[in-house]
Amino acid sequence: MIDRDLLARDARHVWHPYSRATAPPPLPVVRASGAYLHTPDGRAVLDAISSWWVTLHGHGHPAIAAAVAAQAAALEQVIFAGCTHEPAVRLAERLTSLAPAGLDRVFYSDDGSTAVEVALKIALQYWRIAGQDRDIIIAMEHAYHGDTVGAMSVSARGVFTAPFGAMMFDVARIPEPSSGDSLAALDALLDRDGGRCAALILEPMLLGAGGMRMYDAATLARIAHRATDAGVLVIADEVLTGFGRTGPLFACEHADVTPDLLCLSKGLTGGFLPLGATLLTSRIASTFDGRSPFGTLYHGHSYTANPIACAAALASLDLLDEACAERRDTIADAHRRGLATIRADSRVRAPRAIGTVAAFDLAGEVGYLSDAAAGLAAFALDRGVLVRPLGNVVYVLPPYCITDGELAHIYGVIAEWLDSA
Repeated sequence: MIDRDLLARDARHVWHPYSRATAPPPLPVVRASGAYLHTPDGRAVLDAISSWWVTLHGHGHPAIAAAVAAQAAALEQVIFAGCTHEPAVRLAERLTSLAPAGLDRVFYSDDGSTAVEVALKIALQYWRIAGQDRDIIIAMEHAYHGDTVGAMSVSARGVFTAPFGAMMFDVARIPEPSSGDSLAALDALLDRDGGRCAALILEPMLLGAGGMRMYDAATLARIAHRATDAGVLVIADEVLTGFGRTGPLFACEHADVTPDLLCLSKGLTGGFLPLGATLLTSRIASTFDGRSPFGTLYHGHSYTANPIACAAALASLDLLDEACAERRDTIADAHRRGLATIRADSRVRAPRAIGTVAAFDLAGEVGYLSDAAAGLAAFALDRGVLVRPLGNVVYVLPPYCITDGELAHIYGVIAEWLDSA
């Protein structure tokens, strides 16, 4: 039975993210394991979106759960301004050893938005310390970097950001590569204002919330190198793409690019706890030497480097082994087969995949407010699958533990909906 009392209490007191007042009641979940969410009425629902892209290895992975329990019994929290602890230091060592060479310092925060905020503040303050008047941030059209004010400023303007326009700073925008000539636009911008440009922020290879837009490694390399050649810092937002989502551990590896700053979150803890990390080069970090009033980064969070979250992240990194890489390759193959089963449908546009992420557009109105996929989420849920289209964009982004048969079931449900719609 559906827990009507829970839903009634929820409706009275809880405000859910990205949910309109007309949204259907939320799905009650009592436990989760592997690729499945379990409801009070005994249903098992296949999580086709990794619970907002965070669950890497599957729900309730015993190795991560054990690490969380052990750390909670030893040290659950301590202020990180003036204190340190083994899980944070060890995680920083692991992250810098895995990230593109040269990223050897870590600033911890709470989530993806705050990891981006940290990167933006570091970039702007870096140039101020250096005595250079560089205050322009370059961002891509259709980008999404988070919901805090700085992250909104470098994200696409639209229904998400419209009420807060007066709070946000202006940025210089270039087209994202799948919809325009980003290189020509970047060259023109650098020719005109290169001396004032502080940083370029981009989502390497895959723009997530902006519509699962994908572009090629050669373009990523050219964009990053042109920015670097102009002295502009490169910020890679790998909040979604990090930890193997696009194939290699980091999407920048597709193009052999080392950014100046790298933003991580979502899958960092395997989906167990919130944690953000901004990696940067020692060249940038050493500028903040405290010898001037602006030589200190005055930024921090109450739960910065929370020991339990760091322990979860270390356990999750341990699971990113060769077997996991092989499983990600298997998922990529299954996506190609799944997309092939729906490609011929007249409503399907631009079927595409990169690593463990697959997507396609639906014919009709374009954008987040499109109703082209209206009814798919409810239809799929009735058949035991959790999906959440981005307007007219349908995507599949499963945990790495998913089986080929479970992926085939997801695509079968999508095909059934297309046939019935």
